[in-house]
Amino acid sequence: MNSTMLNRRRTCAILLSLIAIYDHSISLGHDFIPGAPQVKPIAIVGATLHTVSGNDLLDATLLFEAGKITHVGPGATLPSDAEVIQATDKHVYPGLIEANTDLGLVEINSIRATIDSRETGSLNPNVQAVVAFNPDSELIPVGRANGILTALSAPTGGLISGRSSLMKLDGWSRDDMALKSEVAMHVRWPSDADDLRQLTEFFEQAQRYVAATANPQTDNAQHRDLRLESMLPVLEQKTPVIVAVDELNAIRSVIAFKRRFGLRLIIAGGTDACRCAEQLKSESIPVIVTAVYSNPSRRHSPYDEAYTLPKRLHESGIAFCISAGGRFGANAIRNLPYNAATAAAYGLAEREALRAITLSPAEILGVSDRIGALQVGMDATVFIADGDILETPTQVVAAFIQGRRVDLRSRHTQLYEKYSEKYQRASK
Repeated sequence: MNSTMLNRRRTCAILLSLIAIYDHSISLGHDFIPGAPQVKPIAIVGATLHTVSGNDLLDATLLFEAGKITHVGPGATLPSDAEVIQATDKHVYPGLIEANTDLGLVEINSIRATIDSRETGSLNPNVQAVVAFNPDSELIPVGRANGILTALSAPTGGLISGRSSLMKLDGWSRDDMALKSEVAMHVRWPSDADDLRQLTEFFEQAQRYVAATANPQTDNAQHRDLRLESMLPVLEQKTPVIVAVDELNAIRSVIAFKRRFGLRLIIAGGTDACRCAEQLKSESIPVIVTAVYSNPSRRHSPYDEAYTLPKRLHESGIAFCISAGGRFGANAIRNLPYNAATAAAYGLAEREALRAITLSPAEILGVSDRIGALQVGMDATVFIADGDILETPTQVVAAFIQGRRVDLRSRHTQLYEKYSEKYQRASK
């Protein structure tokens, strides 16, 4: 009897191991080859250029060389060796920017081995997203195919989740894809008094540590603490803090916390942000809207509370951008333009909706000199679409990241092609 039970247990263990191996194998990365560096000028001719920072330009030319935009406007003297892309009736946009996601840190939520977004413990300021970023994630080509060419990959969990990294969505390795390795420190605002006390005490401890390390008489090597050391750029206002918070009283508490420790603050979520608009404006605190596709926060709230939040923020004069990665994580970044479109359908001007997923996130994340608009001197991170990118039927027909033409195929297009062929054969 004991022998039979032992054999059954061994069989179950083997089966579970095989299932785990199979589950992990289906989560292996994509095999699309990254784009080659730009070797000759590329001119996109005859398109409508949506500059974002200025007016739309009809029947215009966009020229870029060595990964940088060199001409934006009607007509241009093209270099003799330029590759010319005729884009009549097409639209050219700066690459869309996803400002809050766990892309590259999570692949399949049900498979623990593919989740690198959370660390053990509640205080992890030393965590850096770029270190765990998976450049071969199957979710990257899916977002890229819909015009999302840059994404802020951020850790989650705990009170202090860690530091986010701004990633280009094409490249051989995480270092190759990093546009900015350290962008912000991410904090999940606690609702529990004990957690708030723990968070406050940690910031106070970090202040003491910074003061001690600045003292030349202190033996820094002996007392080095990587967690507290990671707080230095935060307390020096070199690195902003992105705090996930929605409710009015919590937002006010966050603002008081900001004042106490002298922080640069960005709010992620901000459902009730318009109810304290004057405070946010006076403190120059921007908002990353993470829940355009969301239910009302309270029973008595209007059904369109989340849909109209971008419009209300704009009317209140609060700097904001739109993200799709809040509620549904990395799987949702492909819907970024449709989040902006929903905001436009509920009162936000279409021009502002486009800005909210291009130049506004670039400004909030501190990279507006590189990406977010079609301007001379900026990175040639752009895409060509066959229509308005805020419309669901629109298809991206070509995309470039720093002048490198990227592959627009994805797991979705592969399955589409596979089953299209199946039904074509069946109909014969």
